[in-house]
Amino acid sequence: MMDDPSLSYLLTAVSQVGFPIVLTGYLLIRFEKKLETLTESILNLTEVIHKKMSEDSNGK
Repeated sequence: MMDDPSLSYLLTAVSQVGFPIVLTGYLLIRFEKKLETLTESILNLTEVIHKKMSEDSNGK
């Protein structure tokens, strides 16, 4: 069971800085990835809205 290097790293981190700190770091990393995905989606939506508004203004 202790052959997994990521588990060994995790246990070392918990023993050195404590569980709450390790958990906070893990959650922040996950949250950052979600924010990047959300930012990309918002940018794509903005482009679609601009294209739609452009089409509507040119068609009228």
